[in-house]
Amino acid sequence: MSRVRVDEDIRPLSEFRARVATFVKQLQENRRPMVLTQRGRAVAVLVDVHEYEKMQERLEILEEVYKAEEQIASGDGIAHEDAKARVLSGLAR
Repeated sequence: MSRVRVDEDIRPLSEFRARVATFVKQLQENRRPMVLTQRGRAVAVLVDVHEYEKMQERLEILEEVYKAEEQIASGDGIAHEDAKARVLSGLAR
């Protein structure tokens, strides 16, 4: 996902209400998130649905890595050769 461009992607909520279709089109075209403000403060971030799905997939992978690191730290991990043998055994079935 591209980074927010301050001069283009931060908009007041009132402007968003008035131009919803235009803003949705912009999200789809440039794939950058849009920050909505209210009284000068950020209140929401809009993200294209495809970018959101990619973020969710990445988050799931990171959560699995975090879980694996916790398991290793607590001594629940297995040696690389043992893991490799289990994978290869599963593939052979």
